[in-house]
Amino acid sequence: MLLGARKISKHWCPRRPNLSLSHTPSTKLNSHISASLHSLCQVEELDDFLPWLERKASTKISSVLSIGKSAYGRSLFASKTIRAGDCILKVPFNAQLAPDNLNPELKALLSDDVGDVAKLAIVVLLEQKMGHDSEWAPYISRLPRPEEMHNTIFWSEGELEMIRQSSVYQETINQRSQIQQEFLAIRTALKNFPETFESITYEDFMHAYALVTSRAWGSTKGYSLIPFADFLNHDGTSESIVLSDEDKLFSEVLADRNYTPGEQVLIRYGKFSNATLLLDFGFTLPYNIHDQVQIQGSIPHHDNLREMKLELLKRHHRPVSKDDNGFSSSMDSFTIKEIRSGSGKGKGIPQSLRAFARVQCCTSPQELSDLVEEAAQHDGRLARRPLTNNCREIKAHQMLISTLTQLAEDYDASVKTFSPEANGSGSP
Repeated sequence: MLLGARKISKHWCPRRPNLSLSHTPSTKLNSHISASLHSLCQVEELDDFLPWLERKASTKISSVLSIGKSAYGRSLFASKTIRAGDCILKVPFNAQLAPDNLNPELKALLSDDVGDVAKLAIVVLLEQKMGHDSEWAPYISRLPRPEEMHNTIFWSEGELEMIRQSSVYQETINQRSQIQQEFLAIRTALKNFPETFESITYEDFMHAYALVTSRAWGSTKGYSLIPFADFLNHDGTSESIVLSDEDKLFSEVLADRNYTPGEQVLIRYGKFSNATLLLDFGFTLPYNIHDQVQIQGSIPHHDNLREMKLELLKRHHRPVSKDDNGFSSSMDSFTIKEIRSGSGKGKGIPQSLRAFARVQCCTSPQELSDLVEEAAQHDGRLARRPLTNNCREIKAHQMLISTLTQLAEDYDASVKTFSPEANGSGSP
């Protein structure tokens, strides 16, 4: 049975309950990336990597793709005419790196708190330390070095300051903290193998961890690094994804359109917003059909009705939802994105955010009670229909407009501080 796999970006990122916007940092911050999107791609054959992988897999991986370099970096190109629906590559599970490759003795020493991402990162570290002696050396040696990775966890403090008004800033801090916790959790076990891991640092682990979160694919069998397949670059509009056949034990990619020889072949990593792409992959897209704004909210601690409001939201809030990529969304996390409606496209304000605004605007226990009673007259949801009290409905919408406007203004002001004029380098 074929199952869709996905890049495992953001599956472990905690969400903070402060209000913020997941705006993408300004195009200026990513000019070197944006410019590369318009560069001409030139196919350039690279060594004997594919023959090595096919020997290791004991099967043909691809007969229609070749490795080359493009403005994106290492890429895959059509070496022959490809038709929509063609299988363009197939990699058996035995030619993939997974947590199962971890030394059983080391694996037994790891606590239950250590997840599969960290375990796969240890596998990468081990293969890196083995160097040319590693059976995976041709693959490991071609993975990006730290200085070649642009995920925001590798940004300097000065660079991060440029996106302080974006939620990507806080999520970057959260990711660094998560990786540090994982490193502390595995360090004791690694000390039992000093000949291999004695010189491993937090920076080494962070690099390996980022390689896994940005390059590995998740499926029902867990996470795995798929050599050759991870040379494919991302196109958010592509319908091609990595598929895993759990019965026949291989992963494959089917072309979603026709390709002519020499044309770069692209797939979709996931339905990721620009904020996610920047956070976990280090790039953004000029036009991203999956872009969205992530808003996080909480009831202020000084609100005298805080406990009642929290209890009401807990009882009447929608079930924890999944985003487009299957990741859980926090109860206090709301997503605004472009949607299609009968009248065309629009910006979708989720019911959960409208419900949150209505509850937030209540100023007395009676108003909270009225809100619950009115919801019970319909289907029990707090924001299914407009409130009969127009004044309270308008108040909730005004709160949303005020919050969104302030967040946008804060973001714009932050961007302007990095303009040439703000730094005194503009034209006289």
